[in-house]
Formats: sequence, C-alpha cells, structure tokens
Amino acid sequence: MPISYEKNLQGSGLRVAIVCSRFNEVVTERLLQGAIEGLGRCGVDADAIEIARVPGAFELPLATEHFARSGRFDAVVCLGAVIRGETAHFDFISDFVVAETGRIMVRHGLPISLGVLTPDNVEQGLARAGGQHGNKGREAAEAAIEMANLVRAVRGEEPSPY
Repeated sequence: MPISYEKNLQGSGLRVAIVCSRFNEVVTERLLQGAIEGLGRCGVDADAIEIARVPGAFELPLATEHFARSGRFDAVVCLGAVIRGETAHFDFISDFVVAETGRIMVRHGLPISLGVLTPDNVEQGLARAGGQHGNKGREAAEAAIEMANLVRAVRGEEPSPY
C-alpha cells in the first residue's frame, strides 16, 4: 500500500517565526493577529513563536533568510500587504517578495508560508485580513504547520501521524 501524507495541523512542539511588515499596518496587524490565533489553535506554544516586524514587504525576505539560517525554526510565516497604486512599484515589490521568499524556502528546505496580500485597495485587504474573505494570516499559519509536519514526516524526524 502506498504511503500517503495528509493534512496535519498539530503544532505542539514546533517553533515558528513570523515576519510581519509594518507598512499598511491597518491590514498587516490583523493578519498578524490571525496568524498568532491560528498557531495557538494548532497547539503551538506561545513561547515557541518569535515575531519580527519589518518596515515593509521589501524587507520580508531578508528577515526570513536570517530566521531560516538560524536553524531554530520549523517554519516561517511571512505577512504583508502590498496595495496596488498608480505606479509600477506594486509589481516590482510583489514580484521580488514572492520570488525571494520561494528561493529562501527551497534553499533552506524550510517551510515558509506567504501571507502577503496584493489587493487593489485597503478595503480588499481588510476583507482578507479578518473580513468577509477570512483571515489569510491564519491560513498562512496553518499552511506553515502543515508543511512543517510534512517535512518532518518525510525526513523521519518525528513519528509520522499519517
């Protein structure tokens, strides 16, 4: 019978870093609260969570790289909000953050979830940060837990709950 790895959101014993952008704080603070709540619901101990607030989304990859390089975490959650404006700045920042975060994740073999919103306006951001479209911070936290458990199971580091 084939081995099947399924969703596992049991976070007890996991260490998680959260990197959160301060820019567009009205949105990002709600994402952060959702992530913290999501980690708690998954059983991650509050003492096993470290939070770094950075100036903007552009700085997310650098902080993420240092958390990944430390070797102290099972996953990193990146949170931010890049709101479309009248210039191409939105595209440059969004593309950079997504590409660099992905590179860091693959290079370190560390689950990194991307809870960076790219809405057209603040209202759309708020709708995804605890509004009518849920809280993408909580979803990013749950994705980080699920992937941390998958990596551990595949590596044989923990008894597989699958």
